[in-house]
Amino acid sequence: MIVGIGIDLVDIARVQRLLSDRKDRAVRRLFTEAEVAYATARAEPARHFASRIAAKEATFKALTRHPRARAIGWREMEVICGDTGAPRLELSGLAASCAAELGANRWWISLTHSEGVAGAVVVVESTSVNGVHEGGDSR
Repeated sequence: MIVGIGIDLVDIARVQRLLSDRKDRAVRRLFTEAEVAYATARAEPARHFASRIAAKEATFKALTRHPRARAIGWREMEVICGDTGAPRLELSGLAASCAAELGANRWWISLTHSEGVAGAVVVVESTSVNGVHEGGDSR
């Protein structure tokens, strides 16, 4: 069952300006160390930072059914590359709590970017029905 869907688009030039004007402050507030390491190792860091902002906004939108979702911090949502290179979402703190309380246990994330825009789609899924997960194991 789908728990939530989120989509977001971010202007890459706007992120570039943010990083130029207030780089240290913005980076510390928005991104985890792993996200910073990933983006800064790329030829166009602003493009990768923008796609992560879009993913975090899309994740927030997917979790808005939870009454405490508005208090989720930027760094509680982390976009990392999995072993295959595909993006993966890791949640911590309040973000993880809200997801668990909504029954979310599977995430689908897609990132894209063009010359000027980065985008992300996040689908949050629960594989349980009445507390029993697919395969019959209860958690």
